[in-house]
Amino acid sequence: MQRSPHKDNALAQLDQMAAALDASGDVMYEWDLATDSLVWLGRSSSLFGLDDKVVPVSGEAYHNRINPEDLPSRMRNLTDHFAGEAYYDCEYRVRDGSGNFQWVHDRGAVEVSTTGAPTRLTGVLRPVTIRKQAEARLEYLASYDELSGHFNKLRLRESLDFSLEQSIRYKYEGAFLAVGVDHLGMINTAYGFEAGDSILVELGERLDKCIRGADIVGRLGGDRFGVIMSVASNDEADAIADRILQTVRETPFEVNGQRIYVTVSIGQVFFPEQTKTSFDAFAKAESALLGAKSNGRDCVKPYKLTIEQCENYRTSMVIGEEVKLALKEDRLALAYQPIVAADTHEMVLVEALLRMYDRNGDIVPAGVFIPVVEQLGMMRVIDRRVLELALQDLAANPDITMALNISGLTASDRGWLRALSSKVKARPDLAERLIVEITETAALHDLEESARFVSSVRQLGCKVAIDDFGAGYTTFRHLKTLTVDIIKIDGSFISGILENEENQIFVRNLLSLAKALNHTTIAEFVETAEEAEFLAREGVDLLQGYHFGKPEISPEWLGSKNKQAADKRVAAQGKAAIPA
Repeated sequence: MQRSPHKDNALAQLDQMAAALDASGDVMYEWDLATDSLVWLGRSSSLFGLDDKVVPVSGEAYHNRINPEDLPSRMRNLTDHFAGEAYYDCEYRVRDGSGNFQWVHDRGAVEVSTTGAPTRLTGVLRPVTIRKQAEARLEYLASYDELSGHFNKLRLRESLDFSLEQSIRYKYEGAFLAVGVDHLGMINTAYGFEAGDSILVELGERLDKCIRGADIVGRLGGDRFGVIMSVASNDEADAIADRILQTVRETPFEVNGQRIYVTVSIGQVFFPEQTKTSFDAFAKAESALLGAKSNGRDCVKPYKLTIEQCENYRTSMVIGEEVKLALKEDRLALAYQPIVAADTHEMVLVEALLRMYDRNGDIVPAGVFIPVVEQLGMMRVIDRRVLELALQDLAANPDITMALNISGLTASDRGWLRALSSKVKARPDLAERLIVEITETAALHDLEESARFVSSVRQLGCKVAIDDFGAGYTTFRHLKTLTVDIIKIDGSFISGILENEENQIFVRNLLSLAKALNHTTIAEFVETAEEAEFLAREGVDLLQGYHFGKPEISPEWLGSKNKQAADKRVAAQGKAAIPA
């Protein structure tokens, strides 16, 4: 009896599909929902680590092999898919023949009857255990130090930021210790780097035993650990530091059968009296640690301000209080600088720059108060207010596109993102005219977090620009990861570019890179017609600088109501609070 060509062709296609599944390691299945029977195509026995005779042949038997923690999620996904509300696409763990759980990616589609009832689910299982293990590893390394198992520097900084915020809010004292191993380089030279690593691991364990239950230990990097004492008086912090010194000093470290005597030095900073941000606390504690090493090591040294530093600190506190009062009294304003097309010099957009009025109504330059705001940890609050002001002016001026510069801290602040989202989701016309600028150094500080931020902002309909490009070490890979829209060339490469061939080469290479990635380019600090002509000839898209206009608080294009608010001066209330 002769077989039909059609049937031969179908069998050939089935063989090809089976071969492709074998090569990929995937397994195809067909689940008859009416009879609860499962049919597999591919090496299902290899996937489950089971004999062919005990591979699940029913939906119930298969569900019994799914990890109980993952089964509810799969069932919800199935229910939503059967109801036509979602694709069926999920990942979960399945118990193999040895009792271990393996991750699979399950993706499929349901067939329905003429009445709309689900009848059959056809899908593909893909083993993804290796990928899930790699993801778990990366997630672990995002928070923990690979060598010691303690918090890494980033997670330690986040914990310290939280402790600082709590100490300021509830007015209690705390301390941060930087603990460094003395002469670790000599130990590495004499006994090998493995010995040094062993000492660091054991030091971390000893620190855990010396601190209190609520205290936190993390790795600062190199030979240094950090200890956060969220609630501690000066005496309590001193007692813990002395206990650490004694514990390390009195008990030798056992490395490959050898007893090695080690000491540590400790730098100590108290908060919120001496510091209000984690960056500042790290710097001051490590400065004190260097002082302890200079004093002969094996000792603790508290951070102390010099007379000049005390004066600067008092000045900073005065400025900080004035900024808080300016926020309360609505004395913050935005100045706008035009950004023009390189070929026509017509204004394309404006950059919003923060300014403040003192109590006499005089403008305070940003350079006077912004560094203090950053030092005192107030930048998030300021950036929230700047966002409000910018969106108000955007709403009042529908023909204006605006660039808004935010701090590195705000670039990782989900609260700021939520505020942006709540204001522009109902106003897509505002989102499409808003450009959020982050500095290159902030973007590279935590590339993964910055990429998430950029993606979130762009999903809202806004554009994102990298400011001060060239000041850091951005590579082609970094730019592809960040997927920004605009690159602003750092002004140091533009100023005097006609006389500086190295800067010309840098700008040309940058423009080639930007063109390859389809990025718009802006050159800032353009001060002469000759510089503008040169940059336009080289291919820069937009230009910004004093040649085209200085920042103005109330430019002509600003809506009348907003212009009146911008022109308003605060009545004099005594002498200006900002020191000279």
